[in-house]
Amino acid sequence: QFSQLEATTAMSESLKTFVDSMSGERMMSSTNLIGKTVAVPGAPAVFNGEKAVQGLIPLPMGASGLQLQVANDKGQVVAKQILGPQQVGDMPLYWDGSDGAGNKVPAGNYTITASAVVQGKNTNPTVSILSTVTGVNQSTDKSILLEVAGGKSVKLTDVQRIGG
Repeated sequence: QFSQLEATTAMSESLKTFVDSMSGERMMSSTNLIGKTVAVPGAPAVFNGEKAVQGLIPLPMGASGLQLQVANDKGQVVAKQILGPQQVGDMPLYWDGSDGAGNKVPAGNYTITASAVVQGKNTNPTVSILSTVTGVNQSTDKSILLEVAGGKSVKLTDVQRIGG
């Protein structure tokens, strides 16, 4: 019985060592994402004063109508856009940094939200912003976190798309 207990303990320690090394390997391979663009649900829309903010809105059932709203870091709505019917799939999002009057807003972090009418019901689909990965972290549960522009951290498993 003691040799069985020793074997089980040794196997458990060996498995823990293996899991820890795999976790480190995932962390190292994730550093290749630094500088890449990823689609992050709920990420801040970082407007630098010039370059347009891009993203996507998943609409698996399409929408008969869609409204986008852009708010500044104080929660004040600076722009709204009403769009017509949308097809099934990922709707591309493009905000050039203009307010409701067509003037450029100051550089900063903004929040873009969507309201849609899907099959006669009002919904709030998640807006994913294309953000640049600035760092990689590991949480206490060993999951990999990507730090993106605007100060948000997101689990690697929550990233919807990775680009160049």
